[in-house]
Amino acid sequence: MFEKIFEGMIWRSRFIVILAVIFGLLGAFVLFTVASMDIWGVAVYTFNTIITGAHPDKFHEDIVAGIIGAVDLYLIAVVMFIFSFGLYELFISDIDEAMGDGNSSKILAITSLDQLKDKIAKVIVMVLVVSFFQKVLHMEYSSALEMLYFALSIAALSIGLYFLSKVGKK
Repeated sequence: MFEKIFEGMIWRSRFIVILAVIFGLLGAFVLFTVASMDIWGVAVYTFNTIITGAHPDKFHEDIVAGIIGAVDLYLIAVVMFIFSFGLYELFISDIDEAMGDGNSSKILAITSLDQLKDKIAKVIVMVLVVSFFQKVLHMEYSSALEMLYFALSIAALSIGLYFLSKVGKK
């Protein structure tokens, strides 16, 4: 009898994961809102610059960096969504609404912890790539060696993304 009660408590304790699901979704909504506000800020800045006829130094770099920063936040929000959906499906229950009509995307369908980890890792790598390009946008190159490093880093990223795309495929 004690064993049955204890095992029941252990099994029901998995519901604590609901906190991670709720706050992960909350974090995703916050990130989507902040990224959207960043895009709005870039749009207002661009519109004001066009209306006034001014052309500030590094105008294009600032616009692209702002948009890339927002894309970075959107990708992190996607990580939070995948994380929340995956935890819910792994520890609580399958999401019936996602299974119902057959037209739903399979991107959020998680069947194992390894699959959740792989999906999150791929999006995190994309976040790092986007962050890299945002930082590179404002760099100034003063020598051929720095340009070579830049080219090698892009080649390394490309090779890494190629191999990452092969993960999980037969």
